Amino acid sequence: MGFLRKLLFPLAILYGFVTALRNMLYDRGWLQSVSFDVPVIAVGNLSVGGTGKSPMVEYLIRLLQPHYRVAVLSRGYKRQTHGFRLASKNDSAETLGDEPFQFYKKFPAIRVAVDADRVRGIKSLLNLPDAPQVILLDDAFQHRRVKAGYYIVLTAYGDLYADDFMLPTGNLREGWRGAKRANCIVVTKCPSNLSDAEQDQIRKKLQIKKGQFLCFTSIGYADAVQGAGVRPVDEIRRESKLVLAGIARPKPFFDYLVQEDDTVLSFADHHRFTQNELHAIASQANDRPIVTTEKDFARLKGKIDAQLFYLPIETRFLAGRERFDQAISDFVRQKTT
Repeated sequence: MGFLRKLLFPLAILYGFVTALRNMLYDRGWLQSVSFDVPVIAVGNLSVGGTGKSPMVEYLIRLLQPHYRVAVLSRGYKRQTHGFRLASKNDSAETLGDEPFQFYKKFPAIRVAVDADRVRGIKSLLNLPDAPQVILLDDAFQHRRVKAGYYIVLTAYGDLYADDFMLPTGNLREGWRGAKRANCIVVTKCPSNLSDAEQDQIRKKLQIKKGQFLCFTSIGYADAVQGAGVRPVDEIRRESKLVLAGIARPKPFFDYLVQEDDTVLSFADHHRFTQNELHAIASQANDRPIVTTEKDFARLKGKIDAQLFYLPIETRFLAGRERFDQAISDFVRQKTT
């Protein structure tokens, strides 16, 4: 924790008080939440970014899409449009935001929409022909104007919310007690060899309450990069390249790909690349391949003159998958019958 963050400790206390008061007002019904008859599943976290929300949303899409009409509703962070917007062939990362655009391109059979006002966004989706039967809310745990039917909270291994503190001293958007609103808590980005003993230690630290359950997942990397063709990861890992990421906590991505002769560039999460930066990136690549994340690929495709690839990732369960799948399936089935 940096010195400046420690210096801002009084602001963190004030911020924590304000968020706790807001939650109390919603919990006691003094501020109203809106619920819907359609099953609404909210995926979120207590901290700022880097917990793996997008892979979890994609996991839910794959689980539910074969059986239901699914829609994803996001805020559309850093998009250049306003209000409700339903994704179409005319959209881009600029009009939707990088993550919603990624969902739209990857899952063309579902509805993808963005709206900072989630209540309005859900109503707009439900007014569409062939309205969705299930709505997934991306990054909506603190959006309490909507009362989702099921809440999934993510926390990253090595950066658990139980070890964190409120903004701006730490990275928490709200205090760790907020996790008690969740139906399920998922520890993401775990090492693939996480032991049962360490799982038990984490379970105790997070103080899982009665009625909740805990799952553990890791990042699953694809066997091949995609983009300017398809190339095996083992092959491109051995080749000199430029590896680029504009995501929160990119270390696992770099650790997986980077070799001694590679150039590594790291940008802020959701970074919007300027023309000067694009020219600089191409210059540093110097005709070598550029490998980036799927989210960054959505922002860079067509804007940089280079061999551009991305490494697909997915959520892989280490423990709790059967219970997770069953809980989600039971919730949706009960709400749709």
